[in-house]
Amino acid sequence: MARRTYTTDLHSWDDAQDLDRIVIDKRSIKRATPAKGRRRNRRYENQLLNAQTQNIDELEELE
Repeated sequence: MARRTYTTDLHSWDDAQDLDRIVIDKRSIKRATPAKGRRRNRRYENQLLNAQTQNIDELEELE
């Protein structure tokens, strides 16, 4: 079984190109429609990107 998607899975902006590899829907068989799986993946992709931008903002404030 695939593991959950965590915000720490995206380590740098270079990894952002591989979001399809990082975000995996482990419950795709149980979903009513494929559209709900795509919606879930979009949500987690956005969540990863938002966490990455917050980390960059925090690092800039420290400098």
